[in-house]
Amino acid sequence: VTGGIAALNHRPIALTPPGSYSTGTQHPRGARMSCRLIAEVNQMMKREEDGRHQVSSGRGVFLLPLLAMLFLRGPCVAEPPIDPPITVGPNGTILKGGKPYRAIGINYFNAFYRTVENPNDTSYREGFDELSKRGIPFIRFMGGGFSAKNWKMYQDDKAAYFAIMDAFVKAAEEKGIGLIPSLFWWTAGIPDLVDEPRNQWGNPDSKTIAFMRQYVRDVVTRYVNSPAIWAWEFGNEFSLECDLSNAADLRPWVHLDLGTRKERTAEDDLTQEMVVAAFREFAQEVRKVDTKRPISPGHSLPRPAALHLHNERSWTHDNPEQLAANLIEVNPATADLVSVHIYPMDKDRFGRNDATYAETITVCLAAAAKNGQAIFVGEFGAMDSEQDGGAEKARSECLEMISAVESTGVPLAALWVYDLAAQDNSINVTPTNKRSYLLEELTKANRRLQEADATRQRE
Repeated sequence: VTGGIAALNHRPIALTPPGSYSTGTQHPRGARMSCRLIAEVNQMMKREEDGRHQVSSGRGVFLLPLLAMLFLRGPCVAEPPIDPPITVGPNGTILKGGKPYRAIGINYFNAFYRTVENPNDTSYREGFDELSKRGIPFIRFMGGGFSAKNWKMYQDDKAAYFAIMDAFVKAAEEKGIGLIPSLFWWTAGIPDLVDEPRNQWGNPDSKTIAFMRQYVRDVVTRYVNSPAIWAWEFGNEFSLECDLSNAADLRPWVHLDLGTRKERTAEDDLTQEMVVAAFREFAQEVRKVDTKRPISPGHSLPRPAALHLHNERSWTHDNPEQLAANLIEVNPATADLVSVHIYPMDKDRFGRNDATYAETITVCLAAAAKNGQAIFVGEFGAMDSEQDGGAEKARSECLEMISAVESTGVPLAALWVYDLAAQDNSINVTPTNKRSYLLEELTKANRRLQEADATRQRE
């Protein structure tokens, strides 16, 4: 049991059950644990009673710390989970403290996983400090492994894995940074890990889904009462790999050193039905523990031809109504947070190459609101390498995206990407590189959004 010794330091304690997380507040499962301890004590004493009301020395030694834990923990009364930082409100809104709220955060892709790879690398602490000072309120990040190999610590030493995640979550709490973990980033990561093809995401009885359920239970149960967790996300852009007419050319790569399977076949081709089925299983597992926080699939904006690809494997562009229809199909009602990602290539849709970000976002907002869901622009940004048009073009695109997010009423959005050295030559943003202006733009945008929210509340 973790947390009990905190009493010796005269700190608030939380006797949390194994596999739970506490930062000084009582965990909702803790009270139920006290009830179980009472039952255990009663059962043990009944077993030991031999007519002379004696307890064996071995059992008695065990009962002392058990009873101490019980009395420290307090009465056998279950506590409700805390209210989550944000919830989905009516008409496609996000609520914070019961009031409409809008914010722009940033993707901090490997903020957590860098420490799994190297426990001495806790540079996320400096990152949180920087973002907090700039008024950038939340991050979206990879909340698990990428390839099969990256899940090794979780499989082999959960205590060490969650010690790293505990420290990460606590650091976010201390700096007031919200967290949106995307738990299964790469579509092939978990199937490779359990030696199944990708199509097993669509099979509720598969090893892939079984592993997904277990990890969801472990993570969500542990952090359901953390004030840092804003929402739960399934994966990253699974929808982009559905129903492709050229799927055989776009199957996941094979890299045995990273734990992939030895070959890819047609069984690795995904359909929309498989991905939606997998997300439903994810959402169902989350809701067993956390009934309130928003849940997102983590999808990108649908491909320009998504509905045509699904229906007839055709690359004919969808019209706005077809975009709206496909968006809701891949973000079913269990996704109260509809996910889209927006990049310059997304201007090429509706049979044109000049569709504006605001035009496309407006279609998505209306479709989500009609379905009782809110929009999360989980990624937006523009690469500034020469082959992508250079720095000035990227700056113009990014500013247009921020303007579209503000003017259309998007409640949540996140820039791609903060402190990701692997993308230094194209899109990575740090406080000291040539793209630092984007951090300043996010600060200003969040200030404007806060002022607008305050004005509406006064009215």
